[in-house]
Amino acid sequence: MKRVEFQQKHGIIGQSVEIQEILDLVQQVAPTDITVLITGESGVGKEVIAKAIHEESRRSHKSMITVNCGAIPEGIIESELFGHEKGAFTGATESRKGYFELADGGTIFLDEIGELPLATQVKFLRILENGEFMRVGSAVSRNVDVRMIAATNKDLEREVQKGNFRADLFFRLRSINIHIPPLRERRDDIPLFVETFAKEVAEQNSVSFAGFSPEAMDVLKNYRWDGNVRELRNVVESIIVLHRGKIVRAEDVKKFIKESTREDERRLPVYLHKTPEQAERELIYRALLDMKNDIVQIKNYLSRENAPRQPFGAIQVDPSFLHNGGDPEESSDDEAMSLDEMERKLITNALERFHGNRRMAATALNISERTLYRKIKEYGLNGK
Repeated sequence: MKRVEFQQKHGIIGQSVEIQEILDLVQQVAPTDITVLITGESGVGKEVIAKAIHEESRRSHKSMITVNCGAIPEGIIESELFGHEKGAFTGATESRKGYFELADGGTIFLDEIGELPLATQVKFLRILENGEFMRVGSAVSRNVDVRMIAATNKDLEREVQKGNFRADLFFRLRSINIHIPPLRERRDDIPLFVETFAKEVAEQNSVSFAGFSPEAMDVLKNYRWDGNVRELRNVVESIIVLHRGKIVRAEDVKKFIKESTREDERRLPVYLHKTPEQAERELIYRALLDMKNDIVQIKNYLSRENAPRQPFGAIQVDPSFLHNGGDPEESSDDEAMSLDEMERKLITNALERFHGNRRMAATALNISERTLYRKIKEYGLNGK
């Protein structure tokens, strides 16, 4: 089957090199019974790939049972997966098959497998290796013939190092790993998604659609899309319904997405696994960058109006802080100001503006009071 036909059959959208490589891999592994691990951020389309594998397998005449491991409470997950016998626990009024038995002869798709409790991982490894399991409350072994596909948005190797995931299960799962890159790493696919989603939404809601302007499409392509394909579809759906019959322009798109395409924000450091301290530091750094932009505007205004001092939002700005072109990375004495010094200065200005009121200062800085309290203590500042 040609790639285009394969994509249309299974609803896989994309023309990027990454997607083409994934399509080739899917066609190779689908006819086999080998276990497949699909990785990628939330919303990239892991279930779409899992369905394509099942539908191209020799088990396609049977069902694919989808299980979200992260949505099942730990206390009942073994019962849900492996079933239970009557009287096995309070409320077990009759014997019940689990998802593995229901998927016998077909495929079971275990989404968010990184959320499996360690105790359940032991039993899962057993069924993965030989198809053998026991229902909760039973001493009788049972067997199933199931093809397993797993997916996760976690770094399982890192989870193994942290002791949250069994190494033997990880090595057993990763025999075939299909990684789906986030949408921001394959931006050329975005227009295809937009076109497809727009057509589907227009047809489903019986509304006319005049298309996106080139500038609007540029905004969509340059947006970060932390929610990936799922977020993009929601945005397109909202735009089509509310702008029916009109050409969607750049300013229309910006109303539905966060302002994350600014050049300053693109230069921010990115932490894939943020600690609370890193997250707090980033919030303050963002505030500093916003302050920098506003200070430049204030400086221009002051030069025009020849005014000695003007308010900056909720914080009073010292004109000396506008030295060196309004760059907060440079102090008024031409010496480089460290990030700690910038934080201290920003917090000091906020506290002075609100006469030491920490709650109001925290609100103005767009950080939590807890973060502000810690910074006040760290820098030896006063506040009430």
